[in-house]
Amino acid sequence: MLDVIGTVVVTAVLVLNLNAFISTAQVTRRARFGLAIVAGLWVGIATAVSNAGLLAQAQPVAGMFVAVPLLAAAIAVGRYPAARAALLSVPMPLLIGLNVSRVFAVLFFILAAAGRLSGPFPYSAGLGDIIAAAIAVPGIWLAARATVSGDRTLARWNAFGALDLIVAVTLGITTAAGSPLQVIDVGVGPQAILHMPWSLVPTVLVSFYLINHGIIALQLRERSAKGRALGATIAGQAA
Repeated sequence: MLDVIGTVVVTAVLVLNLNAFISTAQVTRRARFGLAIVAGLWVGIATAVSNAGLLAQAQPVAGMFVAVPLLAAAIAVGRYPAARAALLSVPMPLLIGLNVSRVFAVLFFILAAAGRLSGPFPYSAGLGDIIAAAIAVPGIWLAARATVSGDRTLARWNAFGALDLIVAVTLGITTAAGSPLQVIDVGVGPQAILHMPWSLVPTVLVSFYLINHGIIALQLRERSAKGRALGATIAGQAA
């Protein structure tokens, strides 16, 4: 029953996030279609790898699924101005609002209660995601207002949201039985997360949310720079 619920929830969150992101990016129709194909292929590969048991047999593979999209996004932003402009064109309130779906991390607690997750991972990841989701609700309003104090609050929330994901990945790797990086023996550890449908969380959603946080950080930095430039211009005109 838990896996049925997980399939519905994870699929819904994936579709919501990817569709909202791709449909609001200011790109050509061809580019939007290409992004949809790439996203679909990535989800398909992640599903196939998980169903083949490769995540459970070699946990570092999950780390690859996190790292590759982050590296691709960093290269796109750093080397291709059009790609950077497309990523930054996604409205900040929407990017923040998508984090509300992280409230479904409450399912980690249920998996732990069922004995399918153990150790610090489900509690750290679950609580951190729920806090990030809760603060994202007023964060949508703060992003729309675009005030200096509001942006500072958003920057702190953004850092917390990204750190939560990084800590969750670290705890998952260091508590996974059989992992070459395992340093804590906690029994089953994060085993449920290495199998469908839950495996789509580390292989797709974690990297998506980290990219989401990266874009928000860039948008906040650019908004701050524009604010300082405008302030300097007004001060110069007044002098």
